[in-house]
Amino acid sequence: MIVGVGIDVVDIARFGESLSRTPGLGPRLFTPGELDRPLASLAARFAAKEALAKALGAPRGLRWQDAEVVSESSGRPLFELRGTVRARADELGAASVHLSLSHDAGIASAVVVLEG
Repeated sequence: MIVGVGIDVVDIARFGESLSRTPGLGPRLFTPGELDRPLASLAARFAAKEALAKALGAPRGLRWQDAEVVSESSGRPLFELRGTVRARADELGAASVHLSLSHDAGIASAVVVLEG
């Protein structure tokens, strides 16, 4: 059973400008393991976190670093959930989190489906 769906898109150049203008933004949004990625990948990961928040019902109090996008050896992206994000997913009965990322033509996008 589907318990949540979220989608988000990010303008990569504009996102890069935000990161440059606000130096503390990157470390607030991303884990150390995410921060060493290229800009397009960071933008896609930000879109993923936004899409996840939407799928979770966008409750207050979610911490950005409690959802980390990691990659399997095949390159497939996955979420590692902990803390506030794990608690909300458990509250909704989300047993699986499906994630798709893309970036092309200056846009990064992500789709999240929560399955119970």
